[in-house]
Amino acid sequence: MNLNTQANLSEPDTFYAALTDVHRQLDREQSECVNARLILLLANHIGQMDVLNQALRIAEDIE
Repeated sequence: MNLNTQANLSEPDTFYAALTDVHRQLDREQSECVNARLILLLANHIGQMDVLNQALRIAEDIE
């Protein structure tokens, strides 16, 4: 299975607003913890190491 990198959110603005709302009252450490937990939850949902490795390679390419 390949990682879907095409736009796939039905309501991207709604998700972005919810994501920023979660972080609004948090300090940096709390915000980083929320991000880490969200990543682990979504990785568990994906569940396939090949897809997760693709995501890691794409995320790592920050040139």
